[in-house]
Amino acid sequence: MATMADVARAAQVSITTVSHVVNGTRPVHEDTVRRVRAAIERTGYTPNILARALARASTQSVGLALGGLSNPYLGDVIAAVEHEAARHDLTVLVGDTRDDPEQELRIVQALVRRRVDGLLLSPSPGAAERALPWLAAQRVPVVLIDRFADPRLDQVGSDNEEPTARLVEHLAELGHTRIGLVAGLPGLTTTAERVRGYRLGLARAGLAVDEALIGAGGSERAAAERATAALAAVADPTTALVSGNNLMTIGAMRALADRGLRVPDDMALVGFDDFEWAGLFEPRLTVVAQPAGEIGACAVGLLRARLDDPSRTPQAVRLPARFVHRASCGCR
Repeated sequence: MATMADVARAAQVSITTVSHVVNGTRPVHEDTVRRVRAAIERTGYTPNILARALARASTQSVGLALGGLSNPYLGDVIAAVEHEAARHDLTVLVGDTRDDPEQELRIVQALVRRRVDGLLLSPSPGAAERALPWLAAQRVPVVLIDRFADPRLDQVGSDNEEPTARLVEHLAELGHTRIGLVAGLPGLTTTAERVRGYRLGLARAGLAVDEALIGAGGSERAAAERATAALAAVADPTTALVSGNNLMTIGAMRALADRGLRVPDDMALVGFDDFEWAGLFEPRLTVVAQPAGEIGACAVGLLRARLDDPSRTPQAVRLPARFVHRASCGCR
C-alpha cells in the first residue's frame, strides 16, 4: 500500500508538502499541487481518513435532517449536499424528521451521538422549542437549510414571498378574480412566507383576500386533495389555484381529475416547486422552480465556514426562484 512518503518521492517534494496538499492545512503553489495530485494518482495512495479525523478531533461527517424525504425537491437538495460534501471528503448522514418536533429531536440527537462535525437542518414547526435549544446547548455548528427560523444561525433557502406573488399576479392578469391557495403545513416559515406572497399578489392585483379561499394542504398530497375539493365546492368557487409545494400540486390535480374538472379549462393551476414530471403532465405545469442545487452547495459552504471560524457573523442567504411558464395557467 502506497504511503505519503512514496507520493513525496514521486512528486519530488517533502512529506510535509504532500501533507499540506492532502489536508489543506497550508497554501501550496498550484504547480506543486498538480505534481502531488499526479503522484497520488500514479502511486494509488489513499489518505487515512480515520487518522486525519482523530488528529483533527473530527469525523469528516455532517448530519442532514430534513422533513418529508419523499418530496422530490428535497431529494434534489440531498443530492446537491452529498455532491458538494464529497468534494471536501465529507460523509453525509441523512435523517427524516417527518416535520414532527419530537422525531426531529430524536434524529438530531442520534446524529450528534455519531459525532458529526456539524448539522444541516430544515427546521420543523416546533424546532425553536426543542431541537434548536438542545443543539445550542451541545455547541453543535448548525446551518438551517430551506427554512429561515433563527437569525442567530447561518441559513440558506430560496425567496418565497415574491415568487408566490408573481404566480397570483399572473393568474389575475389572465382575468381570474377568485384565486385560491392550497397552503402548506402551519408553523413552517416557508408556509408563512408563501401565504404572505399570496396575499401580496392579490393586493397588487386589486383583489380582496377571501379567507375561505385559503385551504389547508398540510404540505402533503392527501390533505391537498381534501383542500382542493373543498375550494372547488364553495358557493362562489375558485377559477384558479396556487399550490404551495409540489406534493400538494399532485394532490390538487388528483382532486380536480376526480371531479371531472379539466386544467386549465375548468380550473387554472400553478404551483411552487418544479419537479421532474412537471413538464410531462398534460397540461404542462406552470410553476416556481427553486434552485435546489445552489441551496445544497451553499449550505455545505456555510457549514465549512462555520467550522473554520465558529465566531463569524451568521449569514442568511436568499437565493432567487425562477418562474417557469408553461400551460396549466391557461396560456397557450
